[in-house]
Amino acid sequence: MPSVMGLLEERERAARQRVEALQAELREAEAVWERFVIARETVGEVLAEPRGGEDVPPAVVAGERLVQVTAAVPGSVVPRWQEGLAPTVLAPDHQRIMDVLAGGSGTRGEAMDCRQLAAAVGLEPVPAKVEGVRSKAKRLAARGWLAEEHPGLFSVPVARAGGS
Repeated sequence: MPSVMGLLEERERAARQRVEALQAELREAEAVWERFVIARETVGEVLAEPRGGEDVPPAVVAGERLVQVTAAVPGSVVPRWQEGLAPTVLAPDHQRIMDVLAGGSGTRGEAMDCRQLAAAVGLEPVPAKVEGVRSKAKRLAARGWLAEEHPGLFSVPVARAGGS
């Protein structure tokens, strides 16, 4: 019959081996993680650098810092409109709304309600889709991209109707 001390030493040895194996696995995982962090930072730096001969993309104030804006992705924040800022900084859904209201669908300069906007951007005019368009149009109006002439009627401000 093994002694109690022998059994404890055996379990201690097994636990120490497990800890050493887990620590080695942790070091390996941390090394992989560090490579991804470095890669992400490097790509961010490269993309932030202006390329020779190309125009520098517009900067948008986000909080207290300037942010270079190239093209937005779905779900990105709508920046406040300012002179020289093109609609390409907007997410694709917002760009389609701007295009429709700026005359891309042949309605040049007309104010539209959200049901008309939803149909013009190719969505079914069902309540869920109309509310999504309303939310986007309200956000664009709040940030200065659109004018809400009457509640629920949106248009591109007259000064920008031909320029953006």
